[in-house]
Amino acid sequence: MKPSFDTIFMKLATDLALRSHCVKAHVGAVLTRDTRIISIGYNGPPAGTHNCDEEWPDVGCARDSKGSCSLALHAEENAILYAVKSGAKLEGATLYTTLSPCIACARLIFSAGIKQVYFSKSYAQYKGIASDEGVDFLNRFGVPTVKLEEL
Repeated sequence: MKPSFDTIFMKLATDLALRSHCVKAHVGAVLTRDTRIISIGYNGPPAGTHNCDEEWPDVGCARDSKGSCSLALHAEENAILYAVKSGAKLEGATLYTTLSPCIACARLIFSAGIKQVYFSKSYAQYKGIASDEGVDFLNRFGVPTVKLEEL
């Protein structure tokens, strides 16, 4: 039996997460439209800065005021930014990400016109917070955001 495109794209996001230079978490993202890949991304510092796993292999980069990485872009941000830089149209795209979007990424996803989001693990559970604010935001404003069962 052939795997579904959802399975293929989520597996690709999972594989992309392995490219991350973050010491704390590895997250991957794939943007698609009509079964075609538009852009990919994984979390880590902006190109041309520091690779955390090389510069600070034991502790990672410094934390910001909210306890998050001070250098890292999220996988969704990197995928969206690369798509924009390369002139790809995001309106109507679908996003596959290994970790559900945080609230900041959710606002970016919504504003970019992405129409559907699939994720495999909970950001809230990873961060130890009460709810998946990003998922709640996207679902509230008409962007279906659903967890794909383990692949």
